[in-house]
Amino acid sequence: MVGYISKRILIVIPVLWLVSLIVFSIMHLIPGDPAALTLRGEGGASPVQIRELREQLGLNDPLYVQYGRFIWGAVQGKFGRSTRFKNDVSAVIMKSFPFTMQLSAGALVVSMVFGLAFGVIAALKRGSWIDSLSMAVSITGVSMPVFWLGLLLIFGFSFTLGWFPPLSRDMQLKSLVLPAFALGFINAGLIARLVRSNLLEILNRDYINTARAKGLREAVVILRHALRNALIPTVTVLGLQLATMLTGAAVTETVFSRPGLGRLVVDAVIWKDYPLVRGTVMFAAALFLTMNLFVDLTYAFLDPRIKYD
Repeated sequence: MVGYISKRILIVIPVLWLVSLIVFSIMHLIPGDPAALTLRGEGGASPVQIRELREQLGLNDPLYVQYGRFIWGAVQGKFGRSTRFKNDVSAVIMKSFPFTMQLSAGALVVSMVFGLAFGVIAALKRGSWIDSLSMAVSITGVSMPVFWLGLLLIFGFSFTLGWFPPLSRDMQLKSLVLPAFALGFINAGLIARLVRSNLLEILNRDYINTARAKGLREAVVILRHALRNALIPTVTVLGLQLATMLTGAAVTETVFSRPGLGRLVVDAVIWKDYPLVRGTVMFAAALFLTMNLFVDLTYAFLDPRIKYD
């Protein structure tokens, strides 16, 4: 186990280097002067001020010098100072990340509850109208864009019924319900279809018939023997979904005006805030790789036959 984790950590290093190279190159291909955009936001942008700010930010240095400075800072965990927020990039990220973490956790709960419920019910009632209805709801969730579902939820539950606030600018539970459901329900459809498919295959296995022949209750057979094995491929999808939500819930956060990590990086790209974009993308990449490692280790918990040597 320790050897496997060490190998995975060593693989992370070249991956993060490649990510840093890509994000650095792409940001310099986007048209526009970050110094001019920064000064324009402050109410003035004379040529002299732009030149002075470019010199302060090191934008006049050759690209390889700027990249070397960025890599050296990243190794030390320092990504510079945000030109828009006038604050350390790490501090800006840590201020926004709790909003995204709360949203992702809530959306994951929605995905698991609805996905597992629809998938198990559809598998147990295969061929019935309940199966058809469950899969129809699942397909609707997969097919509906998150921004459209978010707008429908705001119109129905905020403007019409007045149950929840239309904007999610704080971390109160009431402000979390709509964005978490919008983001989670989209992913629940995929989970439901995956659980149904795996469960139908496992229910025909010999050890399931043996468990039933031993007189075990059907609920025990389904939950302890069948569902646990059906969850192994599902965990992969759940882990990737959580990593994606943690690193890229930009659309949901934009629709509900939630100050999370996804919306932060979108605004940073618009403002050409080089340090903030680089720091946010590197943080997101490291988080995504960590979640992948966590998912791999979870396999051994679900199936003791899986060993990492």
